[in-house]
Amino acid sequence: MITYISASLSTEDMLDTENQRRVSGLADKVSLLRGLALDIENESKDSNRYLDGMSGDFSSSEGLLSGSMNRLNNMVSSGKNNRKLMCYIIIGLVVLFIVTYYIISSVAG
Repeated sequence: MITYISASLSTEDMLDTENQRRVSGLADKVSLLRGLALDIENESKDSNRYLDGMSGDFSSSEGLLSGSMNRLNNMVSSGKNNRKLMCYIIIGLVVLFIVTYYIISSVAG
């Protein structure tokens, strides 16, 4: 009878030790997952702040471009008086594009 009780206690001790080891392993994994979750949260908050800033930049660019388009539309609709000026502006933009392309290709190449 004593042998049976001591064998039962040693088996319980072994099971308890194994359970403690597994609980410790799970605690380590939970801690790691918690750290990853916090890192993901911080990264998403930073990304949202960055995107909010870009939204403001795009809004200001939209206002600038719509104002420029309105001025161009007014110039085009004004008739023959501004056609010479419009041709100069178009030629200037084409030249500016070619010069910019040349500068970028020479720097990159």
